[in-house]
Amino acid sequence: MEIYLPENKEEINLNFYANSIPAGFPSPADDFLEKQLDLNDYLIGNKAATFLVKVEGRSMENAGIYDGDVLVIDRSVEPVNGKVILGVLNGEFTVKRISMQGSKVLLVPENEDFQPIELTEEMDFKIWGVATFSLHRL
Repeated sequence: MEIYLPENKEEINLNFYANSIPAGFPSPADDFLEKQLDLNDYLIGNKAATFLVKVEGRSMENAGIYDGDVLVIDRSVEPVNGKVILGVLNGEFTVKRISMQGSKVLLVPENEDFQPIELTEEMDFKIWGVATFSLHRL
């Protein structure tokens, strides 16, 4: 897994059409920009606690996270039930959805070809952060 720190050398403002764009049938669109959007501001909530990772594997495809995608990971976000997390399990990085069921904690894949992992006390596991965005090339 590749880990990157976001660089914020300069502000890059892109034109941003504030009206939603339908993905179905076309509708008349406004012919003007309402503001600009800096992707650093949009994607990064806490710069000091944020890093990027490149995903390898297929276990999270049904969550829209594909092999080669880049995840924005924020260490300051609480890893509550149902969140997609980046963890280290027995020395290996993994991206899974965390599921807390009573006293059980599961790392749940989003692909039926993979099985959930029930965490036990014998396992060495640490959560590195919560995924807040997935950057996916079309």
